Amino acid sequence: MSGADRGILYPARLPRFTRVPAPDRVARLVRWFWVPEWDIAPGRTSRQHLVGFPASNLVVEDGTDGPALVGLAGPGTRRSHRDLTGRGWAVGAQLLPAAVPAFTDDPALLLDRYVRLDHPDLLTAVQAAMATGPAGTRPERAVDAFADWLVAHVPPPGPDALLANDLAELVDGDRTVVRVEDVAARLAVSVRTVQRLARRHVGVPPAAMIRRRRLQEAAERVRADPAADLATLAAELGYADHAHLSHDFRAVLGLAPTEYRRTHDPA
Repeated sequence: MSGADRGILYPARLPRFTRVPAPDRVARLVRWFWVPEWDIAPGRTSRQHLVGFPASNLVVEDGTDGPALVGLAGPGTRRSHRDLTGRGWAVGAQLLPAAVPAFTDDPALLLDRYVRLDHPDLLTAVQAAMATGPAGTRPERAVDAFADWLVAHVPPPGPDALLANDLAELVDGDRTVVRVEDVAARLAVSVRTVQRLARRHVGVPPAAMIRRRRLQEAAERVRADPAADLATLAAELGYADHAHLSHDFRAVLGLAPTEYRRTHDPA
């Protein structure tokens, strides 16, 4: 489940989009960096739909139709969208749980929210990287500048924070994990500890993290293989049946898998 489009509902509509692996020096703080760049014709809008990871994102953005800023996007609980206009870019870091307490004491208060942060030095450093050199190398240079800032401003994670990273990696990467008890057993901790780590470092319950991973994979697989049998897919992802998969789709995406299948790559 490492596709570059994961979490993006309509990749064919994307402007230029680069996903950059986290440099080693911030590998315990950031899952990856993502860099969209857009140049939309006057009077037109490009709407980007997402079903986000249960994670927070630290974002630097600059464009002709809005102010340059640093923002923190909290975990999403439902389908969201962003309307792109004019010309601009964003450089985002999907934070691992270990990094989250450096930016908020309670990530649950950021659910489905995007708040502006006062980090002018980060803004200036990323703007400079995006303004110079060949266009094709800008994302990597911006990521280097972003990573340098994180190293200087985020304390090294302690044991609890690293355990929270292990929790997220397990939930995100192992489809056999379908219950909170599975997570606790794999990490050799109690269910209460798993719940505490998720509350402090993610902002959503561990059961919700598992549901979101399954839903993202379901959307990715429906998009990649429109002929996929939905009942089989539901069973492979740990749903009790096709109806439970459809319920999750409707609750978060606002449409059923069959509807998404028809609309995932519209002309």
